[in-house]
Amino acid sequence: MIIDTHCHLYLEEFDNDRDIVMQRAKDLGVQQFYLPAIDSSVTNAMFKMEHEYADNCFLMMGLHPCSVQENFEKELSLAYMWLQKRKFIAIGEIGLDFYWDTTFKEQQIIAFEQQMEWALEFDLPIVIHTREAMQQTIDCVKPFAQKGVRGVFHCFSGSKEQANQITDMQFLLGIGGVVTYKNAGLAETLKQIDMKHIVVETDAPYLTPVPHRGKRNESAYLTFIINKIAEVKEISAAEVAAITTNNATTLFQQERYK
Repeated sequence: MIIDTHCHLYLEEFDNDRDIVMQRAKDLGVQQFYLPAIDSSVTNAMFKMEHEYADNCFLMMGLHPCSVQENFEKELSLAYMWLQKRKFIAIGEIGLDFYWDTTFKEQQIIAFEQQMEWALEFDLPIVIHTREAMQQTIDCVKPFAQKGVRGVFHCFSGSKEQANQITDMQFLLGIGGVVTYKNAGLAETLKQIDMKHIVVETDAPYLTPVPHRGKRNESAYLTFIINKIAEVKEISAAEVAAITTNNATTLFQQERYK
């Protein structure tokens, strides 16, 4: 079994062929799909997908840093309401993104820290999005990691030093399509990271791996990511799948979801 630990299959990009996309992934061994939240605009779509694929889809709840705007306190209150009402597999995706706009930089930090408090309250792992803010993100997480918060740095593409800081906090690294990009440098970094720290993800429909880069990503393409990791680590693809699945199930504790 393979787990896509981060994919947005509920988005409109899949509205015309979602069943086909799901079946393609299942045919290749991808049996579970973890769906991160973005903001309240996608909540209904997430719930609908969970209902339609009840045996395969597991939902997160949280506020994405790019959705932290003037109304972020209202968005946080809605996310918190859902965390109180029902079960989720994680709080995510949350974090810091200073790539597009830093207008709400301070609010992003406030929202991130608030949601890490929720991770302690609800005893849930967190799934972190960070862009142009890796060290700031690590520094924000450290005091919460010391209190027991665990999770994944989604779409990791940082340095060995940053990887060490993250794994020293007992967090995992989410490895996706970037590992297949020739000039990204992630493959070289990955050589120095123990497999016990890794989970695999697509971030579909984004960050499509080679050889489909530039097209819509989907969970079936997880096989290209796994094959690349296997090549880098000089182990079999089956071993990569087994280890990363075990890492994911240990962290996310699916049995508590339903």
